[in-house]
Amino acid sequence: MFPRITHEPHIMAGRACIRGLRIPVSLVVNLVANEMTPAQIIAEYPDLTREDISEALRYTAGLANEEVHLFAQQAA
Repeated sequence: MFPRITHEPHIMAGRACIRGLRIPVSLVVNLVANEMTPAQIIAEYPDLTREDISEALRYTAGLANEEVHLFAQQAA
């Protein structure tokens, strides 16, 4: 589903990274959140591609797509 996202115990302690590089998905998403463009990110991290950035965002969106179940507190 996310072939560019890897989890390897010996790289960044198993954190989600881009293609086995020492570039965590969280870093890429943080750069986007701080308004860096894909071109700026690639200039700073030339091992990355636009596809890497897009997949990091899709991966993160999938993680954020969690369901929250609220249960009414029962009266004692």
